[in-house]
Amino acid sequence: MAYLKTETDDRGVTTVTLNRPEQHNAIDRAFIDEFTATLEHLNSNTRILVINGAGKNFCAGADINWMKASAKLSNEQNTDDARALSNMLETLNTFPRPTIARVHGAALGGGTGLVCCCDIVVADETAQFGFSEVRLGILPATISPYAIQAIGPRVARRYFLTGERIDAVEAYRLRLVHDVCSTDNMDRRVDEKIQALLSGAPGAQGATKQLIADVTGKHVDDALRQELSERLAGIRTGEEAQEGLAAFLQKRPANWT
Repeated sequence: MAYLKTETDDRGVTTVTLNRPEQHNAIDRAFIDEFTATLEHLNSNTRILVINGAGKNFCAGADINWMKASAKLSNEQNTDDARALSNMLETLNTFPRPTIARVHGAALGGGTGLVCCCDIVVADETAQFGFSEVRLGILPATISPYAIQAIGPRVARRYFLTGERIDAVEAYRLRLVHDVCSTDNMDRRVDEKIQALLSGAPGAQGATKQLIADVTGKHVDDALRQELSERLAGIRTGEEAQEGLAAFLQKRPANWT
C-alpha cells in the first residue's frame, strides 16, 4: 500500500494524507481499496480523522488512466469498480468519529465527493471544487447522495449539469465548505476545529453522528419523538454523561480532554 500516509498523534488525531502528488492524488481502484481498508482498520485510539492531500491538490478526481482502462472492461467489471467507489464514500460518510477535510487546490469529481462525506470542511483560498463528470460524458452517480445532502437538490441541478468550477468563497456560500482561510492560516484553523472536537465526549459524538443520519428527512411524529426520548434517557445514565456532569459541577476538564 503506497497511496496513503497515516499518522496518529498523542491526542488521538489521525491524519490520512492522500499521497499521490505526481498524479494530483487522483482516484483509481488501488486508491479506493487502500482508502477503504485504512478507514476500516484505524485503531481504536483515533478520536478525530483529518483528510488532506500531498502536493498542489487535495484530489483531482478520477485517474485518467483508470478511466481510459474502463472502456475495455465489461459492464460487470465497471459495476464492481463503481460499487467499490460507493463503498469507500459510505465508509467515510459513516465513520464513527468526527472527520475534517483539509482542502487546498483542486478537489474535483470524486475529490468533491470525499469532501461531501466529511463532517467539517476547511478550505484555503486556492481550493476549487466541481462536479466535472458531465464534461467527461459521465455522471456523478456514486457521489450524488452525499453531494445533494451537502448542497441540496436545487444547487446540485446547476453544478451537476454545468460542471462549473466552484471557488472557495462560492463553496462557502453554498455550505459545501464550513471555513475559508488563507493558506498561511490553514494549520491554525484546522487546529481550532480539532480543539473544539476534543472538548466533546467521543461516544456522544459518535452517537450524535448517528442521530443526524437517522433523523434527517424523517417526519416528526409520535414514534420518532418517543425513540429520541429513549435515546436521550439511555445516554444520560452512561459513564460519559456522568463524567461530563461531574466535570461541569467541579469546574474541571472532563477526562476525555
